Amino acid sequence: MKLTHLNENGYARMVDVSGKKPTHRTALAEGVIKLGDAVMDILTSGNSPKGNVLNTAIVAGIQAVKKTSELIPMCHPLPLQGVDIRFEFKDNNLKCFCSVSAEAKTGFEMEALVGVSTALLTVYDMLKAVDKSMEITGIRLLEKTGGKSGTFRAASAI
Repeated sequence: MKLTHLNENGYARMVDVSGKKPTHRTALAEGVIKLGDAVMDILTSGNSPKGNVLNTAIVAGIQAVKKTSELIPMCHPLPLQGVDIRFEFKDNNLKCFCSVSAEAKTGFEMEALVGVSTALLTVYDMLKAVDKSMEITGIRLLEKTGGKSGTFRAASAI
């Protein structure tokens, strides 16, 4: 397998996508933050002294998606058309999902992964005074569509 982010001399490069045609592309990523009982109570009751934690995390995740190309050196700046971040509680876990879509010449996998990561880090940051033992885990791509490589779906859910 040839690594496309390396030139013929083994040096880093941004892949040239100028010859590709835009297609409708989507990406969906997920991640989990494991919560203790005290943090779980704060999140489910909405009684955080720092305000609405989940809404702040959603805004932070969307902002991060828009800045992915500034954070990940070989990512192209992309014309985003839709970003959605949502949360689900399951036991003492908070699952985060980030979906990204647009017409583009390259995919949005990194944007979705950065969105999930930043949203979960924001939850941690806002609640670390209550419990520093929260654990972020399972950040991965669930699905991507569009482009030359077609559709990808992860084998199983977390």
